[in-house]
Amino acid sequence: MTRIKLCGLSRPCDMEAANALRPEYIGFVFAQKSKRSVSPDRAMELRRLLAPEIKAVGVFVNEPPEQIAAFLCSGVIDIVQLHGSEDAAYIARLRQLTDQPIIQAFRVETARDVEKAAQSTADYVLLDSGAGSGTAFDWRLVKAMKKPYFLAGGLSPDNVPRAVAALHPFAVDVSSGIETDGAKDHAKMAAFVAAVRTEDKL
Repeated sequence: MTRIKLCGLSRPCDMEAANALRPEYIGFVFAQKSKRSVSPDRAMELRRLLAPEIKAVGVFVNEPPEQIAAFLCSGVIDIVQLHGSEDAAYIARLRQLTDQPIIQAFRVETARDVEKAAQSTADYVLLDSGAGSGTAFDWRLVKAMKKPYFLAGGLSPDNVPRAVAALHPFAVDVSSGIETDGAKDHAKMAAFVAAVRTEDKL
């Protein structure tokens, strides 16, 4: 089964929509430069509205490991997603502070990028075309990827069935592909989830 992550949720109505759709994961963005960024207090308010079986992922860019561990310990998030220049030493330090799962994001432009991702010490990797670029990379590059990965970058209700059928990723991750005018579009969220679930049954 392909797992689903709906990322960049920021409003109570987004939580209601997610609860109805039952993705495996939702994402809170804590990178301050992102237009989807939420404060820790806001994230906690939203987390309280989230169904307990849906895991909350926190997206960070080069935050001190101690800061991330505090988010995990407070229960705001269940999983960490690293989107900066964090390296193996950083991940090792984070593992000293928490035993929660870690996702490390990689920008994929060449086969070498995929090889580098495969060597990550994180529990999972996320393969993207860039930092929230909203465009897809050449999926042929990840055909041989063995490490469990989240496929991101340019996914939408229209193309995600093709991605699932061709690659069978551990999970698919979407943000801009379920938005209209910069806000989460609940009809698009529903269409995305339905597209993945339908393809999984084929």
